[in-house]
Formats: sequence, C-alpha cells, structure tokens
Amino acid sequence: MNDSSQIKSFPSTLWTVVLRAGQDDATEARSALSQLCEAYWYPLYSFIRRRGHAPHDAEDLTQAFFSHVLDKHALGGVGPEGGRFRTFLLASLKNFLANEWDKTNALKRGGGRSIASLDSSSAESRYQLEPSHDMTPERHFERQWALTLLERVLAELRAEYQAAGNGDLFDAIQGTLGGDSRPYSEIADHLGRSEGAIKIAVHRLKRRYRELMVEQISSTVGENEAEEELRHLLAALSA
Repeated sequence: MNDSSQIKSFPSTLWTVVLRAGQDDATEARSALSQLCEAYWYPLYSFIRRRGHAPHDAEDLTQAFFSHVLDKHALGGVGPEGGRFRTFLLASLKNFLANEWDKTNALKRGGGRSIASLDSSSAESRYQLEPSHDMTPERHFERQWALTLLERVLAELRAEYQAAGNGDLFDAIQGTLGGDSRPYSEIADHLGRSEGAIKIAVHRLKRRYRELMVEQISSTVGENEAEEELRHLLAALSA
C-alpha cells in the first residue's frame, strides 16, 4: 500500500457511494469505505501516535478501528448529510479511542484481524522523520491528511508521465509544483528542448496536477464540496 506504484485512482463517487447507502449494509458501500480507509490509513496511525500510544499499540489500534468502522453498525450512522470522509473518520476514531478502545490490550480487543495492509515499519519510520512541533493531534491529523493527498496525486501524475514515455520530463519539472525557481532555460538545456516547450510543459503539468487533486479530493467529500475541501487542506499545510 505504501508503494506509490500501487496507488489506485478513485472515482469521484467513492465517498458518495457510502453516503447514499444510508442504513444499508451495502456491499458496494463497504467496499468503497474499505478502499478509502486503506488509502488514508497513515493520518490515523499518526493521530494515534500523537495521542501518546506506542508504535505497536498504534498499529493494533488502527487495525482495530478499521474493523470497527467497517462494521454495519458504524455504517448505519452514516447518512446523505454525512459530510466529508476526513471529518467523519476523525470523529469516529476519537469516539472509538475514548469510548471503547483507549485501554491497554489493543490487539486482543481487535481480535487480531488485519483489515488494511499496514506497513508498520514504514509508518513508524515516517513518523519519526516528522519534525518536532506543538500541533494538537487534530491539527497534525489534518496536515498528514493533506500530505497523504499530495503524495497520492504526485504518484499518479508521475505514473501518467512515465506511461507516456515522459518520465525524464516529469523529473525535470516536477519541482515547479513546489515553487522551484530554476530558469526554464536551464531545464531546457538539460533536456535538449526549447525554453518555450518547457513553459508549455510546466503549464500542462500544473493544470493536470490541479485536476488530479480535485479528483482525489472528490472521492472523499460530498458533491460540490471539492473546492472548499481543497482550500481547507492547503490551509492545513501552511499552518
């Protein structure tokens, strides 16, 4: 799941499939929710770690939470007004930890079931690389959610360029997405292309980047909420 080459492209209706299921234990809705959970498991793990749980306990609690949230009783509380997957998931996790599972023997209570393919060693290595800060677990969760989204978008964008035989172009210009100020002429010389061609390529890259970002966000929000969610997540990154 952590291998970017395995990242899936989700349809814009993925979260709305869950919302429209209402009180039903619909197989399609459970499958959609399962895919979303697997896509965004790291912010959950990171939130639990920020709450003071040890690495092994955080892994167990994340798995146990997946088991809980995929249960039909948890799904039964989701209706068409359920809002964004991000807020639903965090609220569910906080209730899960506070009311039922914030104890000691997480693995025993989780039944040992592996719901999502968590790479625990990778997760903890990633967590240890995060800079020290005084963010609340909630703010930390939202930042990690936004970073996960960006990683998924970049991985999909890279895959598209590689499939088209333009992997070298992507490697050369992807920095422009993060504000790389290298002159286009320098990139052009490196690739053996004209400066005008690089300008066009960067414009297309940024346009496709935004399209993919909106597509990914749309899989986690209700209809017509993608732009507002995008603004919220960008704000979380800059906070």
